[in-house]
Amino acid sequence: MKGISPNPYLPLYEYVPDGEPRIFEDRLYIYGSHDSSGGDWFCLEDYVVWSAPLDDLSDWRYEGVSYRKDQDPHNSDGRWELFAPDVVQGTDKRYYLFYCIRKMLEFGVAVSDSPAGPFTFYGHVHYADGTVFREHMPYDPSVLVDDDGCVYLYYGYTSEAIAVKLGGSVSLGCMVLELEQDMLTVAKEPVVCLPRDINTAGTGFEGHGYYEAPSMRKINGGYYLVYSSEVCHELCYAVSERPTEGFVYGGVIVSNADIGLNGRKAPVCLPGNDHGGIVCVNGQYYIFYQRHTQCTQFSRQGCAEPIRILPDGSIPQVEVTSSGLTGGALPAVGVWPAAYACHLTYRDGMKMLAYREADPAVFPCIWEDISEADESEREQYIRNITDGTTIGFKYFEADHVRNIRLLLRGGGDGIFELRSDDPENGECLAAAKINGSKDCTDSWRAITAPVSWDGVHALYLIYHGSGSVCLKEIEFET
Repeated sequence: MKGISPNPYLPLYEYVPDGEPRIFEDRLYIYGSHDSSGGDWFCLEDYVVWSAPLDDLSDWRYEGVSYRKDQDPHNSDGRWELFAPDVVQGTDKRYYLFYCIRKMLEFGVAVSDSPAGPFTFYGHVHYADGTVFREHMPYDPSVLVDDDGCVYLYYGYTSEAIAVKLGGSVSLGCMVLELEQDMLTVAKEPVVCLPRDINTAGTGFEGHGYYEAPSMRKINGGYYLVYSSEVCHELCYAVSERPTEGFVYGGVIVSNADIGLNGRKAPVCLPGNDHGGIVCVNGQYYIFYQRHTQCTQFSRQGCAEPIRILPDGSIPQVEVTSSGLTGGALPAVGVWPAAYACHLTYRDGMKMLAYREADPAVFPCIWEDISEADESEREQYIRNITDGTTIGFKYFEADHVRNIRLLLRGGGDGIFELRSDDPENGECLAAAKINGSKDCTDSWRAITAPVSWDGVHALYLIYHGSGSVCLKEIEFET
């Protein structure tokens, strides 16, 4: 549907995390890493680019593979993965892709005459004498070409354990260095612009020190630096009047589990690492971030939410939704894949905080089956729904909805309680009974719940019963 762009905003079979939104000409481009469905590590695929016209952020177009991991001469065998990239337009009007490769303590740069690519290798960031720049963990590049043409590269990764494994020196925080306009040569030595966790005392960043994933934007004359904090699942921001110093902590923009929103302590879904940036499209600002599927950090998908920048320059934390770039509620019409759920919790939600230990045999999760005969045949659904599992969608606009149909399979025996607005205290719309021996088998089967539903609401499905159930779709009938 035109204008309808739920989360995730790309097709459900696509896994592009670490998304950097950039506007070039009349299109919005997404540059990110590229995960695999069911992968066993981060960023196993080559870079791809997707774009959408500014007047319809639901009309995403696949631009193809933009850069392969084996194009970098230091990784010609394609052994190591391409991590989070960024793309900017240089003063020469060409497009520059900045990237890093696992186990390579350096930044690669590729160039193209088109924002969609393909990009060709251009060089490695280096000093004037040609020595490759390797200081302070050169990971996660973000680039700003300022109004005066100055080029700033923000970067850094603060894990001591990873630094030891890579044989490098850990970042002291978020680092920034100035480049020459050739986009390769270091013009000034790097400095710390945001403190990491162990250096936050007395800075205002306490509890939200820099961890990774910087993303710089200049907004209304101020420098807004979005980053992933020591808390990992949240994207915070800091603001300064200067590009390299004077940054003041602003707050949390989004947590990919809604932790901290209105004092919330329990996650609304499985949390995990986060990375994204801000973009303004037709006067509306958005924050891009990522969600985690398949009970792993290795199959991440891009999401986005509208945000507000208040007159004082602050950004209130926003909730994660199913609506995403739509900018309003999704129409409660026809069939919606269950994989658009933005709330998915186990009966003991606090256990989900240990996301690195998440077991897909225990926790409910968004899953994907891929046909062995044809990899293009993919099926997404929520699996391992057990007693106490809560599934939520924010938000739907209902117009005299009279039936909600659930497409299920599995061996469950119990009820799905359908609630509006709140999973505990919201209006109970219906209780859909399922019988493990009759209704839920290895094949998908529809269960219909009569309801009377109007207006804009969140929709929650809470399972009470035995066994394990999978949910593929919900369908609204008027």
